[in-house]
Amino acid sequence: MTHFLPIRHFEDTRKAPGQQSRVEDTRSAAKAFRHAMLAGPKAHYFQSFDLVTVPYPTRYGLRNAFSRERFVEFLHLRNRMFVVQFVTPEGIKTLLVSPSDHERGIETPFFRRLADHTPAALTKFIVKRHATVPEVLERIGLRPEDVDYITYDHLHTQDVRRWLGSDEEDAYFPNAKLLVHRQEWESAQDLNPYQADWYCPSGVAGVPASRVHCFEGSIQLGDGVALVHTPGHTEGNHSIVVHTDEGLWVTSENGVSVDAYAPLLSTAAGVADYARAVGTEVIINGNTLENAVDQYISMVQEKTIAGPSARDPRFPNLFPSSEMTPFWAFPGTRPAFYVGQAHHGTLHRAGAAAAGAVEGDRRSTAGQG
Repeated sequence: MTHFLPIRHFEDTRKAPGQQSRVEDTRSAAKAFRHAMLAGPKAHYFQSFDLVTVPYPTRYGLRNAFSRERFVEFLHLRNRMFVVQFVTPEGIKTLLVSPSDHERGIETPFFRRLADHTPAALTKFIVKRHATVPEVLERIGLRPEDVDYITYDHLHTQDVRRWLGSDEEDAYFPNAKLLVHRQEWESAQDLNPYQADWYCPSGVAGVPASRVHCFEGSIQLGDGVALVHTPGHTEGNHSIVVHTDEGLWVTSENGVSVDAYAPLLSTAAGVADYARAVGTEVIINGNTLENAVDQYISMVQEKTIAGPSARDPRFPNLFPSSEMTPFWAFPGTRPAFYVGQAHHGTLHRAGAAAAGAVEGDRRSTAGQG
């Protein structure tokens, strides 16, 4: 049976009557949690892999802040998967973060309408498919049966049936469980029309209950890896925190760019001016707006946990799971800071020789896309 340690730091931090008081209470708790994570061990392995780059409306990704919205309707989002391994009392476990089945995700109603109204030639120009999840795993030498867990910060656009199995198909990952906040799982079963526009139809239908582990609050999975409840974008949204050689990487889609967490430094058109005028310290990714107040708090929580980037300490150590990516056809959307890639630690392959199979030397590399 799966047992994860509860994280208590954030209990009751959003109970103050005043909204800014909730921000500061959460910020204080995030500082304490960051200290605790950094005092503990690091994850065994962490690496990012590009899956697909797609257009996304600027009016959502840079909510109210982008000054060229009338002329530049879209920005480019590069969706990534992260392969994470961590030590537990039961041995090394393998977690896939955001293993998006983008071949099926196109059926999400919003993106289905966008695809249906976009000429095929233009689609080939603005959509770039980098790799599928199976292709990534084959490339690094992981077998489907090696995967213990999969997780997504929330279930927008996700279809997990291929990975976990359903009434109509066998599971590609025979041993994996979905780690999902209970509120996110319950919401996905009972959506209102505005939310349903962003969830893949039947994306979780028929998935066996035995393949789903719902958790409450925030949890520690093992050495150097935690799932922290960060509601707002959806009620059950959570962020993935991984302790690496570059500090604490924090991953979610609350913000579509590191710029969104340091908007006064942003080079995206109008964002710094907007942040200065409004006095905001973050720019939310606001396609569904389930609770913008909580999302604001959650982004402050995330950047406080992350701390300063080792690559440029002016920016927090955020790694958006879908990152705003420079594209010449969408002028004004180039971010001031672009994470690109990260690779830390050694990949453990189950059943390898006694010496242990590794993927390259222990290293920390970074690339710009």
